[in-house]
Amino acid sequence: MTAPRTVNNPEERTAIRVLAVCTIAPILCMAFQDLGSKYGDMDWLTKGYAAWPIMIAPVAMLVVLIRYRKLISNPKGANFSQLIKLVSCLFLIPNVAVIIGYSWLAVISILSTLTILVADRQLKKQAHT
Repeated sequence: MTAPRTVNNPEERTAIRVLAVCTIAPILCMAFQDLGSKYGDMDWLTKGYAAWPIMIAPVAMLVVLIRYRKLISNPKGANFSQLIKLVSCLFLIPNVAVIIGYSWLAVISILSTLTILVADRQLKKQAHT
């Protein structure tokens, strides 16, 4: 068994922490809204309480990508590159559901997700040439 690879680059560590907050916050809001509205009789926990963080997260991830874009072109930033692609893909499906059930503004989030996927690939191509 091999030990998990640790991130030695402090900038990459910071980027991954910010990305973790962008990922975990909407999930916690969604869980709190679901549990609070079913079991807590909290009528103020509307669908918007869960939908807005899900819509905002990909836009925040795009800002993180722009801020830390040099990590993607750096071969030592492979953890960040893989992680941001994975997390953005995970937010693609809930945002499609938000478009259908809540607001068409989630199109902005889907476009942000697609931009992350395309920009990651383009930044890697530029680094190799």
